[in-house]
Amino acid sequence: MKAALLVVIFFTMFGSQAQTEPDGSSLAGADLQLKELFADTFYVGAAMNRRQITGEDGPAIDLLQRHFNSITPENVMKSERIQPREGEFAFDLADAFVAFGEKNDMHIVGHTLIWHSQAPDWFFTDKQGNEVSAEQLKQRMETHIKTVVGRYKGRIHGWDVVNEAILDDGSYRESKFYQILGEEFIHLAFQFAHEADPQAALYYNDYSMANAGKRAGVVKMVRTLQEKGLRIDGIGMQGHVGMNYPSLDEFEKSIVAFSDLGVTVMITELDLTVLPSPGNRSSAEISDTKAYQETLNPYTQGLPEEVSAAFTQRYLDFFQLFLKHADNISRVTTWGITDRHSWKNNWPVRGRTDYPLLFDRDYLPKPIVKALAEYLTDN
Repeated sequence: MKAALLVVIFFTMFGSQAQTEPDGSSLAGADLQLKELFADTFYVGAAMNRRQITGEDGPAIDLLQRHFNSITPENVMKSERIQPREGEFAFDLADAFVAFGEKNDMHIVGHTLIWHSQAPDWFFTDKQGNEVSAEQLKQRMETHIKTVVGRYKGRIHGWDVVNEAILDDGSYRESKFYQILGEEFIHLAFQFAHEADPQAALYYNDYSMANAGKRAGVVKMVRTLQEKGLRIDGIGMQGHVGMNYPSLDEFEKSIVAFSDLGVTVMITELDLTVLPSPGNRSSAEISDTKAYQETLNPYTQGLPEEVSAAFTQRYLDFFQLFLKHADNISRVTTWGITDRHSWKNNWPVRGRTDYPLLFDRDYLPKPIVKALAEYLTDN
């Protein structure tokens, strides 16, 4: 984006006419648009939950339309939601999601076709409850992928075809897909998706992608796909990050390693937790003890000034890294729109108050938004 245009946007965003609208204009003036700030670099996306897809969360929809130009569904396209019983597809929410993206001229991502964590049990068992054969699982995968992808052929721009198949040490996750089919399940998923819509971009998506072992495992897996002549267009690096992890250096190594494969890189599920890790007590209730609650849920009334400042700097550091590699990064998607509905409030223990996104619980932009505008203006 040209410097003169950035200056105009910056003045409009942070001039004296601050407002308190639920559309994200409180800190930034009526014409703030994150998507315009990054127009010459990458898509700026957000994940949509059910209430946003149905239009129930009006203020979040206003933010989404103003600031973002790419959308991903949080849950409504996962296999247990879209085909809860064999042969019974529930497309109502997925249809609404795609229609919203089309109405607003957005880049639309389908998430996700094959994932062990939210796959229905019927996928892997027959009517007697026995594990299905390899041929049965192949047939079910093909039917599911081709039905879903085929329904949105030419409408969804890219698909997270396989999600979270590699462990941190680089080995394959021992999911039911892997136990029955081995690594072939990944090859088949990409093959079936391409056959269903040859024009759609196809992605692999995973977390902890700055981990050296996982980096090596993903690189090896992608090279295998490429050697077999299978189509893969991008790698999604889930950006579930904390104040002290991962290191920017390791994150950058993965961006470079994945880019060197000749595919695009996407930051797919960006959120930044300020809360401490529960360690071995991740399954405990937050209300177990008062001390435990205070330790793991320290900011119930908002972030202290010094924590907010550190949060802003940490987010800015990541965005500076993304901008450094903008030639190889096609999209940065936050996993949610505001702190109000982020999954991080309830994971890995329920009842916590977290602040992981760019917009707060009142649908207003945080200081990081201003910091991004200032950085882009100066650079």
